[in-house]
This record gives sequence, structure tokens and C-alpha cells, in this order.
Amino acid sequence: MKAAYFMKHGGPEVMEYGDVPDPVAKAGEVLVDVHAASVNGADWKVRKGTYAPITDLPYVPGRDFSGVVCALGAGVTDFKIGDEVFGVCDVGKEQAYAEKVAIKASIIAKKPASLTHAEAAALALTGLTALVSVEDTIKLKSGETILIQGGAGGVASFGIQAAKHIGARVITTASKANHDYVRSLGADEVIDYNAVDFTKVVSGCDAAFETVGGGDLVQRTFAVLKPGGRAAFIGSGQTAPAADRKDVQSLRPKVGRDRAHIERIAELATRGAVRAPEIKLFSLAQAAEAHRISEGRHFRGKLVFKVR
Repeated sequence: MKAAYFMKHGGPEVMEYGDVPDPVAKAGEVLVDVHAASVNGADWKVRKGTYAPITDLPYVPGRDFSGVVCALGAGVTDFKIGDEVFGVCDVGKEQAYAEKVAIKASIIAKKPASLTHAEAAALALTGLTALVSVEDTIKLKSGETILIQGGAGGVASFGIQAAKHIGARVITTASKANHDYVRSLGADEVIDYNAVDFTKVVSGCDAAFETVGGGDLVQRTFAVLKPGGRAAFIGSGQTAPAADRKDVQSLRPKVGRDRAHIERIAELATRGAVRAPEIKLFSLAQAAEAHRISEGRHFRGKLVFKVR
């Protein structure tokens, strides 16, 4: 099968396109013909070697996808060949930048008919991360106020919609060019982070969701919380950062893999509670360019590979 992969750690230029062995569905797995796969920040961090060094080469990155079941492993009874499915690869088993993916049947779900494959892929990991953060970790409630950093990004854009569906008031940060976009997602108040220090205009938040990371953003996020406030961080490392005050909670969402959360994404999308972010399409052969854009971190929505 064709895939985008790398043979060594490095910059975007190490991404290659070519043939790799086809995967095989083991017991409890399904084999999926991938139609779309999305680009996530973790992909280029893996490529750069930010995490543990990769020794099993060639390495095919990619965490989420949408496609059609083409084979069943032993014992799989809840899917059939031809089912349209989407999901997120198991922890430590990235492989979505390819024409085929073998994956546990227990961690994927049927794709809503209302979503294209590109839209489903764009919502999978972003939706999973946002739901675990906003619903499970922060436990946001109706009537509360939440600050969501970097509202135009994939995870944050889902987070805005999820928070509004819960019934919360949403404040978000975004560049001026993205204000109309994040308002269309449901943001009640938008702050231009290039022009305004959000700590000067925001205070007394029940919760915060920090998706950006870098600099002094962590402590500035704590500063806008009221006593007893909760902040979840996904852009500031693998553990919850230390707060400079004792009366708030610092939380690091634990984003696992399970069908329930993927079905929750499907439910919210089908009900119209969330919609897919803006999508820019690439071919797998353009993986290096997609990584350059993703690593630059100044784009709106999601970058998605159209595989078929």
C-alpha cells in the first residue's frame, strides 16, 4: 500500500511517500480502507523525535482517520465489510497516513452519514481530546464561564462547541482574522491575543482550557480563574503544570481510546451540536508540506489527507 512515512527524525523534509507492507487484521481488529486522515500536532512532534526515539522504521505517523471496513479479524461481530467507520489509533500505534489501517474494533465507531470522510477524520482526535478535557476532566456545567485558549485550532474549536452545548458561557482567544469564525462556533466573547492581554479583561472564570502552550501562558491562565476554578492543559507537557496559587486546580486530561467517546462525537455531530472545523486538503504525497504548515501553528481548522 502507499503511505507517508519517515526513515529518520528531522524536519518536514524527512517525510517520504511510497510503498510499505499492508497491515493485517488480527483477532479483535478490523482492516480499514482509509479515505481520510488528519494531521495533528503530535504527528510532527513524533517526526522530530520530541517523544521517545523511533527505531521501528519506516514509521507511518497519523492518529485519526475515516474509511471503510474491508476485512474482519477473528471474533469481530459488531462491524461488517463495507461499514463506514472513523476513530483514533490506539495509544502508541500511529499508522493513519496510509491506504489501510488495522485497528481494534472496540475503539472505533460507525461514521455518521451526515459527515464526509474528511470531516469525520478532522473531528476524531480533536473531538476525543476536547470531550475528555471539557466533559470528563473539567466537568464543565451549564451556567459556568470557561476561557478556551486558541479558539481557531482543531481541539479548541470543538471545545467551544461542546462547552456551548453544555450551556456554558465561552470566552476564547484568537487572532483578529479568526474572530468571525470562532463566533460562528458559539464563542460569546473573543479576545485578540495579538492586541490585548486577556488577563486585563477576563477574570472570575469557573474553568479554563489551555490548548496552545508556551511562555507564561500557564500562569496567566491560572490568573483568570475564580477561587475553586479548574484549568485543563494539553499544550504544556504530559503532566499538569504547577499553579502559582493554592485555590485552583491544575489538570492534565488523560486522553485514552474507547468507542464511547467516538460515538459521543458522532452523536453530537448528528444532532448538529458540533460541526467539523474548516478543512484544508492534501494528498499523502504532500505530507512534508502539511507538516510545515502544522508546525507553524498559525492556521485555522484542520489539515486533512484525502487518501482515496
